[in-house]
Amino acid sequence: METPNLNRSRSDSLSGVIYAGSAFLIWGLGPIYWKALSAVPALEIIAHRVVWALIFLVVLISIGRRWQEFISALKNFRVLLTLFLTAVLLALNWLLYIWAVNNNYILQGSLGYYINPLVNVVFGVLILKERLRPAQIAAVLLAGLGVVYLTFFYGEFPWIALALAASFGLYGLIRKVAPVGALVGLSIEVMLLTAPAAAYLIYLGANGSASFLRGNVSIDLLLLGTSILTAVPLTLFTAGTKRLNLSTVGLLQYMAPTIIFLLAVFYYHEPISMAQVWTFIMIWMALIIYSTDSVIYFRRGR
Repeated sequence: METPNLNRSRSDSLSGVIYAGSAFLIWGLGPIYWKALSAVPALEIIAHRVVWALIFLVVLISIGRRWQEFISALKNFRVLLTLFLTAVLLALNWLLYIWAVNNNYILQGSLGYYINPLVNVVFGVLILKERLRPAQIAAVLLAGLGVVYLTFFYGEFPWIALALAASFGLYGLIRKVAPVGALVGLSIEVMLLTAPAAAYLIYLGANGSASFLRGNVSIDLLLLGTSILTAVPLTLFTAGTKRLNLSTVGLLQYMAPTIIFLLAVFYYHEPISMAQVWTFIMIWMALIIYSTDSVIYFRRGR
């Protein structure tokens, strides 16, 4: 007969997979949403995303009764400075990704989020002075070889992919320093970006170049909906990670770039060369090595 604790553990794991999987599914399908806004400049989309996301996040904080944590974080200068830096990195990451999607560089966006875990490993060595296991070294070298191969044989340096991976990797690295929860941290980051975002939208409205409230209801609703696309997957992701071990989350995170890759090739028909195919194969092999090593290391640790 199974114990109540075992049943509870299995229930938590299942719900964790559903929560985290849903978050990665939403992020993976994101290009469809951003493509629907291709008529709107990326910077204007980001400005709307920031302003409307703040309103939505304030509602979530009120529902979750997190105001005390929010105010405590605002009073801590070190936390506030840290979140200012992460807010800038997050805004740059959002801006570059939406620009890439709407300028037909979805494959590079997919590549960027594939190599992000390996970039995190490199940052761990360079900044945190962590020591790599042999399998991790092999994975990083293989990924690096893929980037070099694409650069020399296709003649295209994957700067978008590397910039996306680096900006998000730095975001995660610096974010670890701030002792604040995901929801409150994101709310403060968005709040810090709201003033320049609102000022930019006012400027666009004043000179008549704004896309919002110009008679296109679908565009208006999509711009308002960026708040939901920002906060909902993060909330699901946070709920999922609380119920799962890190190795499971690490494996699930490849859902998003895989969906993005499939959308780019089979739905949007972005051209893909053999050099790009071989680069993706090398990255996938590197991730298999990295993920297998992480699972083995986690199980041995337990």
